[in-house]
Amino acid sequence: MILAPDTSTTPHITIRQAKLSDLDTIHDLILAAGLSTERSAITATLEGCTYWMADLNGIPAGCIGLELGQGASLLRSASVLPASRRRGLGRALVMSALTYATLRGDKRLYLFSSGAGPFWEPFGFVPVSSAEVSAALPSAPQVLSGQSRGWIEREQAWKRVMGA
Repeated sequence: MILAPDTSTTPHITIRQAKLSDLDTIHDLILAAGLSTERSAITATLEGCTYWMADLNGIPAGCIGLELGQGASLLRSASVLPASRRRGLGRALVMSALTYATLRGDKRLYLFSSGAGPFWEPFGFVPVSSAEVSAALPSAPQVLSGQSRGWIEREQAWKRVMGA
């Protein structure tokens, strides 16, 4: 269950790596942010992935994940509760994921997003085909889900060349 963070005081934001016990909260955040409409369709996992949580005043208010590949990763599930937006949580989560991808030596970072291009462009993401993502990360859970559910061809993909 997701509680609404207290936003009446100066916000205290903490970014931390997610633990297995956070997985249900990650799913709750994805649903609350409108990235999925059904829990059974959420493929977020901590197997082969790293997730970060953004806690606002001690309460989970956002998350982001990286599905890890060889030389490339897939950024996914960037979610911030609607009531907690415009406080820097999304940017802090993205910067955590970008730093981690850089440190692990990724050359490319991908994501799917049909509606949030203006958010991703300042981070250096440019549109690419979903086929490119599928070729770069064929066993990523989100790629496999998109292929099996038939949405991947309709989804806008984005790429950031690391170190550029």
